[in-house]
Amino acid sequence: MSPRAAWLLEALGFSDVSHYLGGISDWSAAALPIEGHLAEEPTIGALARRDVTTCYLGDPVDEILERMGLEAYATCFVLNADGVLLGRIYRSDLRAGRGPTASDAMRPGPSTYRPDMTARDMLARMREHNLHTAPVTTSDGKLVGLVRRRDLARAVNPRHEGGVGG
Repeated sequence: MSPRAAWLLEALGFSDVSHYLGGISDWSAAALPIEGHLAEEPTIGALARRDVTTCYLGDPVDEILERMGLEAYATCFVLNADGVLLGRIYRSDLRAGRGPTASDAMRPGPSTYRPDMTARDMLARMREHNLHTAPVTTSDGKLVGLVRRRDLARAVNPRHEGGVGG
């Protein structure tokens, strides 16, 4: 909460009051409880798939490609030791021989989205830009997971049975 709100609550006798510097967006992105009209709205953080393929800068592309063949996604997220997203590698990049290691093959600085974005807003953005997947990260760049357009369509319209591309 803002410093003013924290001071007001303390003046009213509340003793366990914190000034959260990250703001409401960062608070809700961390999956902390919120109230209000958006509290029940599904977010991309809640829908992000956490079982994505990840690798590190020095990982050999042959190993990454082999792992991607065993896992469900055609993309690998390149992370640093702290889990911060540095780049994205597509299976097609690896097959095209873009380099011997992840750092050579990756596409640096992928566009990312915060976990507190509503499924409805993200679905509209993905349709507008013809995206089928998008990485979700915290405000400090740590990978949360991957959100898929088809999952968003189901969350926004529960009767939807697929087919919106994803």
